[in-house]
Amino acid sequence: MRLLKITLDRLPMVWFLLGLMFVAAGLYLGFETSLTFAYLIVGCLCCVFGIALVVLQFLERPTRPSATSLSPKFISAGATVVMPVMPIADNEQADV
Repeated sequence: MRLLKITLDRLPMVWFLLGLMFVAAGLYLGFETSLTFAYLIVGCLCCVFGIALVVLQFLERPTRPSATSLSPKFISAGATVVMPVMPIADNEQADV
């Protein structure tokens, strides 16, 4: 499951890199060949798709991570007593 999450998080970078490679291949071929414009168009579409995936992933992330959000019934460590204190007897209380 963790490998799938890592892969899906990196997918926009793969699309963007693929687009840059298509653009570079189209420029390498030169404008004399007929496939140059097809390479450039496919490269630009891949780059735009990669950027769109980044934006959509950013919009889908929760504002607060669920791992750090606390339930309303949570008792904080400051409100608990680690070791209970023995109640003071009435005759010992006068000495204090």
